[in-house]
Amino acid sequence: LLEAHVIRTITIEREYGSGAGAIAKKLAERLDWTLWDQKITQEVAKRLKCSVKAVEQREERPDSTFYRLMKVFMRGSYEERFSGAGTELLDSESLSHLFETVIKDVAARGPCVIVGRAAPWFLRDHNDNMGLFIFAPYEEKLRRLLSIGKSQDEAEEQLEHMDEDRAAFVKRYYGKNWPQRDLYHLMINSVIGDEAVIDLALREMEILNNRAA
Repeated sequence: LLEAHVIRTITIEREYGSGAGAIAKKLAERLDWTLWDQKITQEVAKRLKCSVKAVEQREERPDSTFYRLMKVFMRGSYEERFSGAGTELLDSESLSHLFETVIKDVAARGPCVIVGRAAPWFLRDHNDNMGLFIFAPYEEKLRRLLSIGKSQDEAEEQLEHMDEDRAAFVKRYYGKNWPQRDLYHLMINSVIGDEAVIDLALREMEILNNRAA
C-alpha cells in the first residue's frame, strides 16, 4: 500500500453526459483549487503549436480512427469549440505521451481538479491524488445533455458512441480497460445531484487526509 499523503489533486473520470464537468467546476470553486478541464485542451494545443480548431479539423477526417477517438478527450465538458489556426500535429504515439506530460505538469503546479484525459491513470502512483469516477443512468445523462441545448437526436447519438470511443482510445493507446476501477477512491452516481456528489467527494477527501495525519 502507498504511504498516505494529504490530497493535493482530484482526478475525475466520467461517463459522457453524467455532468462531471459542471460538478468538477463547482468542486474546484468549493476548494478554491485550479480547475484543469478545457484548460488542458488549450495547453495541449499550445504545445502542439496549433489551435484546438485545427486539431478538430484533422479529427474530422473520416479515414483517421485515431483523430476521431482523440476528439473525445480534446473536447471540453460542454463540447465547446475554440477558434484559431495551426498546422503542426503530433502522431498518435507522441500525443499519448504528451497527455501524460501535461497531466503531470499541471498536477505539480499546486492543488487542482483535473477532468478526464486519462488523468487517474497518469497519476496512479501519486499518493496525494484522489480519483473519482462519475456515472449516471441513461435517462439522467440524456436529461443533462438536453438541458445544455443538445437536440434529442444529437444527445442520443453521442450517448451511444462517446463512451465506446473513450474505451477504445484507452485500450488502443494505453493498453488498459476503461474504466479501470482500482484507480478510483469513489465511483458516484450523479443522479443524486451535483451538490450531493460534491459532498461525498469532500467527505472522502477528509477521510483520506485524516488517514495521512
